[in-house]
Amino acid sequence: MAPHWDSDAAWYSLNPGQPGHGERSGPPSTLRRWIPVLVSFLVQVPAVALLTWPWRELGRGMRGDSWRSVALEPSSVSLAAWVLALTLALVGPLALIGARRYPGPVVVVTSAAAGALLLLRPDLGVPPAALAFAIMLGIVRGARVWVYAAVTGAWVTTIALAALLGVDLHPLRVAFTTLALAVFMGAGELIRSRRERLAELRRVAAVRRADAEQRERVRIARELHDVLAHSLSQINVQAGVALHLLDAQPDKAAQALASIKATSKNALDEVRMVLGILRSTGEEGAAPLAPEPDLAALPGLIESFRSPGLDVDFDNQLASADAGQSWAPPPAAVQLALYRICQEALTNVVRHAHAGRASVVLRRDEAGYLLRVRDDGRSADVTEPIRPHGGLLGMRERAELLGGSLHVQRLDPFGMQVEAHLPRGGVR
Repeated sequence: MAPHWDSDAAWYSLNPGQPGHGERSGPPSTLRRWIPVLVSFLVQVPAVALLTWPWRELGRGMRGDSWRSVALEPSSVSLAAWVLALTLALVGPLALIGARRYPGPVVVVTSAAAGALLLLRPDLGVPPAALAFAIMLGIVRGARVWVYAAVTGAWVTTIALAALLGVDLHPLRVAFTTLALAVFMGAGELIRSRRERLAELRRVAAVRRADAEQRERVRIARELHDVLAHSLSQINVQAGVALHLLDAQPDKAAQALASIKATSKNALDEVRMVLGILRSTGEEGAAPLAPEPDLAALPGLIESFRSPGLDVDFDNQLASADAGQSWAPPPAAVQLALYRICQEALTNVVRHAHAGRASVVLRRDEAGYLLRVRDDGRSADVTEPIRPHGGLLGMRERAELLGGSLHVQRLDPFGMQVEAHLPRGGVR
């Protein structure tokens, strides 16, 4: 059974992210399929039918009634030769109908038909349009071995049979036909290489688009994790304080409830900002619904973590250094990363460390910026290995995306330290 090709179906099965048939540029698929058939039919069949017309041969040199009397009695041999030549001229265009699925066998059929027609009527100068289309379509659709083997074999066989049968093939015609077949093959290879380059470009673009979408999903997940983990942890702590002090110290309970209200409002604003980015259509001028947090909001963040059970110290050496020297503030991406890393580190202190005291140090050195968060929690043994989870991975990703690093270690005898180093200008 002949091999089966369906290049379009194979392309879209291997490239599900590419546009469908209705989205391809150029003529519709049905029209592209029938153009070679129609063109080769119009080029070959009428010309062969007229040039091999038996009455035309019989009537050559006749005039008037004498032409009619002779032209109405063609020989059966000349009529059979005309039918055979017309049939061979029709074989090529009809075979091209199956070139979409069976390009290899189609090349074999059209090559044999073109060679037989040349042996039958070497005096005809009709171009083998069907063979030209079959060669190019076969190469483009992946049947290159079929094309080279069938065309070479048919042409060599035609030349050999012409010599055996005494058919006169002029050397210039042989040379010209060989050159034409080589040109058809070269054109097919050129179209094929161009399609392969376009397919590779589409594949690379699809991979880049998928990578960009994945990075964006990770970024959004990281933002939502930082916002929700921090806010819900604060709400949980403050709710516990409010319940504990509700009867004994109503004023303190009211402060805790007010803190819950402020924390939940900030969380809603940040979640709306992330959702606004998701809903945005990329139009120029579209802006987030709320500004991204920066180092100016860091004191307020640290203050929100302070509670009767947790004292947080903040040593902002960066602010004092900037006040004494003419240093430019950190880039917005660096400020956001430092804010989020501090937020996640303190959230882990509240949720997991059971600490009574924590400290935050922010300073600048020659390499860039350093953020250190320590606590005196007793949640785990110092010898227990640190297992990365969502929060730690998110902090590390934030630091590495800007060309920095994150180090997490246990302190002796108790406590944990998170240290982030970010370069001065971030990744260029």
